[in-house]
Amino acid sequence: MAGALDGIRVLDFTAVMAGPFATRMLADLGAEVIKVETMKGGDQVRARPPLRDGKSRYFAQLNAGKRSLACDLKNPAMQETIRELASQCDIVVENFRPGVMARFGLDYETLAKTNPRLIYCSISGYGQQGPKAHSPAYAPVIHASSGFDMTNLEYQDNADKPATSGIFIADVLGGTHAFGAIQTALFQRERTGAGQFIDVSMLEAMVGMLVYETQTAQQPLDQRRPLYKPLRTADGFIMVAPTSPGNFLSLVKAMEREDLADDPRFATNADRNRNWDALLTEAESWTMKHSSEQAEAQLSAKGVPCAVYRNVTEVMEDEQLAARQAFTTLDDGAGQFKVTNPPFKMSNSAAHARDHMPALGEDGGAILHDILDLRDDEIETYRSQGMML
Repeated sequence: MAGALDGIRVLDFTAVMAGPFATRMLADLGAEVIKVETMKGGDQVRARPPLRDGKSRYFAQLNAGKRSLACDLKNPAMQETIRELASQCDIVVENFRPGVMARFGLDYETLAKTNPRLIYCSISGYGQQGPKAHSPAYAPVIHASSGFDMTNLEYQDNADKPATSGIFIADVLGGTHAFGAIQTALFQRERTGAGQFIDVSMLEAMVGMLVYETQTAQQPLDQRRPLYKPLRTADGFIMVAPTSPGNFLSLVKAMEREDLADDPRFATNADRNRNWDALLTEAESWTMKHSSEQAEAQLSAKGVPCAVYRNVTEVMEDEQLAARQAFTTLDDGAGQFKVTNPPFKMSNSAAHARDHMPALGEDGGAILHDILDLRDDEIETYRSQGMML
């Protein structure tokens, strides 16, 4: 099955996570993604564990299906070659700090002169304008500056400092928004024939995720919203979310505590919200008498939204994910491993990870030959002069 983006060519200057996350989804949909890397080690994630035989699965997760061109972007001759390459591309994506691409002569204004159909997406911590535009930022910094960490702290009982950060939400969220904006720009180009510049701010992506909190910050409430908490079981934890009136009635039936339906503390949705902790205490007194699997089975049978807490190793073997073909098995020459596919299925388009993990610079010669018609001796001159691998 063909991909929705077959025939679309992407010049990818991104590294680490946010940008590569976006461009890997473009590759998953069939786009030709040319990853432009430094000659000294390339994308730094290439060296990050887990490693096997020197190959990073972390890198593969973010860059499967791409081609690699390793070159010296500070070399004026190479800059000119990259400009020629960009003239033959549909999309450029970069996540340098604002101003870096302009110093290379590879900014949108320059490239659009010879390719007015170009869609150019810049992903940065704070966006291209404003007093913090040039400040360095990685996901944990954005988590702190966006209000996310302090909001999460307010939701934790007995915590006295923000939680340790290990999952880079801002990167994934920023990359996802970039992917969506690029699709929108492609659609508009079909109507107008013109490309455009896209400016993605990871900070704004994180603030936009705080849907409820941005409103309560402007209109504070007297009572904290009901919080979903892990309930203890005989052997672990389970999440139970009796949010609707129907969910509540299903919960008390599953617990064989129909008397709670007549308890004035839980008579209405507003009553349950005011006495939410008491409701969860009643539920936990029941879940603690059952194993996690037993509790999940009995609650699910009555239609109560719930899930056992699992680690990622367990999730990788999940029957639901297997049924959805949520993973693709790749082989990087050092062995097989799974990577995630896009979380959507398309009835007439392939949307999955492509089984190719590019070695640093391995496609450079082929890219310059196939797209720019450079001869082998011209390409060898680039290499001998230290402009590319």
